[in-house]
Amino acid sequence: MIVTVTMNPAIDKTIDIDELQPGGLNRIQKVEYDAGGKGINVSKTIRELGGTSVAVGFLGGNAGRTIETVLNDSGIQNDFIWVDGETRTNTKVFEKNGEVTELNEPGPQISSGQQEELIQKLEGYADEKALFILAGSIPNGVDKQIYSQIIKRVHARGAKVLLDADGEQFRNALEAGPDIIKPNRVELEEYFEFDYRASLEELLNGARKLREKGIDTVAVSMGKSGAMMVREGYEVKCPALSVKAHSTVGAGDAMVAALAYAWDKQLDNEQTVRLCMAASAGAVTTIGTKPPTRSLVDELAKQVVIEQL
Repeated sequence: MIVTVTMNPAIDKTIDIDELQPGGLNRIQKVEYDAGGKGINVSKTIRELGGTSVAVGFLGGNAGRTIETVLNDSGIQNDFIWVDGETRTNTKVFEKNGEVTELNEPGPQISSGQQEELIQKLEGYADEKALFILAGSIPNGVDKQIYSQIIKRVHARGAKVLLDADGEQFRNALEAGPDIIKPNRVELEEYFEFDYRASLEELLNGARKLREKGIDTVAVSMGKSGAMMVREGYEVKCPALSVKAHSTVGAGDAMVAALAYAWDKQLDNEQTVRLCMAASAGAVTTIGTKPPTRSLVDELAKQVVIEQL
């Protein structure tokens, strides 16, 4: 079972314009609305790949009801905790030149009691066959050690954890020993305090050091430079696939979904890498935070080049 945890979900509002005019009039050409938040995006991609998951987290207000309806209509099982306040709306403005401006709302305030309620709910899903995906930001009021707490408590019941976070949440959670992580280049550079663009060798050495903490799989997304995966006896790099991109928003979430799906279906190393690269590349071709189709992912998987490190 895959359980995605989205503590700070959102309605993703995607706006297409020619060129952003700060302080001036901007005429919108197209608007898309999606149920979003990193964990929810992962659940949507898992569904498109043919897998199943349970989406868990916090929802509030009319925006929360909208997200719940979208998930229900999409056939995605969900089990959210309802809170006071309004689930946020995040606005992404896409220009024709590829520039993206993001306006993200903070989200509702979460109490300590609601945090404990969430952890207990997750413990109810936790067993040896469960993989929890901890992804994205945390809302106001949430303990900055929340991911670490969740990892320890679901690990105690035999479950596994895939972490996709940044900054303080990433650093704190690593100390609890997640099983799979997917940092991007910047997150890895920040963690190891590089004040420059790290080389491939430095990123690889960083991934190896993280594995020494007991992490089974380190997948590093590197944008136009592709991605690398580091596992016991398996260290590879893949160049980015050439696709017609709309935006890079959602590419990392698609890779996380592929990692989780591969774990659930017990795919081998090569199958996992091909799926991750293809899902990520497919995601950049879609509008908003919509997932790529399985047919597109399968076609792109054939084009993945795997290089040993």
